[in-house]
Amino acid sequence: MSVTSSSSSQVYDTIIECISEAQSNSIEAQEKALQTLASITKVNPKNRNFLAQIDGAITTLATLTNSPSPIIQTLSLLTLFNLSLNPNLKPSLADMQTIHHLNSRITSSLSSSPPDSCKLASSLICSLAMHDKNKAKFGVAGTVQLLVKAIKDCPRDFHHHLLSSLAELVQFHGNCTVAVRSGAVPALLGVVKETSDEDLASTSLVILGLLARFEEGLNGLKKSKEIVSDMLFVLKGRSMLSKEGAVDILLRLLDDDCEGCVSEILLLPEFAMAVADLSVRGSGRVRGKAELLMKKMAEVTLISDVEQWI
Repeated sequence: MSVTSSSSSQVYDTIIECISEAQSNSIEAQEKALQTLASITKVNPKNRNFLAQIDGAITTLATLTNSPSPIIQTLSLLTLFNLSLNPNLKPSLADMQTIHHLNSRITSSLSSSPPDSCKLASSLICSLAMHDKNKAKFGVAGTVQLLVKAIKDCPRDFHHHLLSSLAELVQFHGNCTVAVRSGAVPALLGVVKETSDEDLASTSLVILGLLARFEEGLNGLKKSKEIVSDMLFVLKGRSMLSKEGAVDILLRLLDDDCEGCVSEILLLPEFAMAVADLSVRGSGRVRGKAELLMKKMAEVTLISDVEQWI
């Protein structure tokens, strides 16, 4: 037997032993076993495949995410997250039982769940949702609604992880519809207006842009009475990535001939100045989008002037 084969056999035996210990009733034994599993799956794809192949291993880890012990929750989620880094394991990891366990962690973020376990659950959702066929599963399981509710109600410390998961899920049309009906538009606009964290603001704007690709999301934005002034606030004082998100949203609104938005844009002289400034001082990609927005604004202004003369 080669050294490599011998080493692989030892690792496999260790994993089997750890799964057995994780299934015991001893918190101490579970913790020790999970620490080992988290460690050996951290960087080695082969070890992740070994673990996933063991009958009942994923089910055991998923069940332990709802352990009364915070450390057991965290370690089991960490191990599952490590497994999800192997693209070939994403489909099998996203079974409905595991998703419901993850949903429980998100729900608990609104009350007493340990911060680490909630953040890890969100990260795992995001990782699994990167496999396109998993996105619909999370929509069916109610994960999108839970994420939107958590964004509205939970402490800001959780928002980075929650928003990343939602951004991945709403790339699927059906999840966009669910998100809008769950109140995602006002929730995300609230984050943009209230946070001082540029990453949170830019991610929220990216999600709003994804929602605006479809009629229901666009209608949700149009219903916001302050959408134009909110986007002007972004154009005047946010990061370049946030400004790009705002421009994308404004382009969607003008393409849709949103009457209220057009009127407000025409009544705000500082709006044109902000867009013009962005077309000169923005990054290459943002300058191009700002120039397109200026062109559309000019077309709208011309149409408005003609209508006044008729």
